[in-house]
Amino acid sequence: MIGILSAFGAATSWTYACFIWRSQTQKYKSIDINLIKNIIAFIVFLPAFINLSSATELKYIFVLLFSGIIGIGLGDTFYLKSLQTIGTRKTLSLETLSPLMAAFLGKIFINENLTPKSWIGIIIVSISLFIILKKEVYFKEGNSPFSGKHNFKIYAFPFLSVLCAVLGGLSSRIVFLQSNLSPFLTTEIRLLGAIIFLITLKRFKINFFLNNIEKNQQKRFLLSIFLGTNVGIFLQQIVFKTLPIGIGWALLSTSPVISLFFAKKEEREINKKIIFFTCFLFSGLTLIIL
Repeated sequence: MIGILSAFGAATSWTYACFIWRSQTQKYKSIDINLIKNIIAFIVFLPAFINLSSATELKYIFVLLFSGIIGIGLGDTFYLKSLQTIGTRKTLSLETLSPLMAAFLGKIFINENLTPKSWIGIIIVSISLFIILKKEVYFKEGNSPFSGKHNFKIYAFPFLSVLCAVLGGLSSRIVFLQSNLSPFLTTEIRLLGAIIFLITLKRFKINFFLNNIEKNQQKRFLLSIFLGTNVGIFLQQIVFKTLPIGIGWALLSTSPVISLFFAKKEEREINKKIIFFTCFLFSGLTLIIL
């Protein structure tokens, strides 16, 4: 039960953070946003290293550093870049591939056997999410220079975002299956891996753009980091520790449905088809959970 609740908590935290991060992608580079949010989140969770002992095997630390590099460093950068180029709705439409991809990779690499009921649930969740996102405009799309073009190359960003995120989650799952490391500590090690990678990519040149935005926006951005990165990744790690990767990822992918609670604020209309496929999605989640 704790894994299920953590998945919904992580999805809720990530949804709120995306509202704020997307507005920043129109002003600053994706890699700069990702680096700053990870540095701040790392500092907040710095006490986690108290739990790091000399008995901790180095191989697990290296796997988690790799998980942070590919899942947070590359994955989040591709995600933010995708928001910037093709908008949120199209990005999240392609993100609906993640539950199925996670289930297949879990089967191939760590031999996680899901029941037929769980597979059916994952497929229902993926189809429902895709249709919900096709039926509504998830966010008001910005004036992207790519929005009116049929340039298939730009769809590489969301696909790579999904692939990197799933591989990062799979790496974490492997560590949890073989060690007793805590979600708190693994979160911090993953953040460290992402920071090392991004700061090297930036040649140690950090654009601390927080100084250039208004105080109210600074507060919202810091809140989004705490919720989307600290809380979000910590809860995500609990999911990877307690649930098979395919099932966990299906539950983590419910952000578009959670966003419906913000519909009134965004002046979006929830029609009958969206309600129907939301109920259909929950039937898939029921199959997965029960």
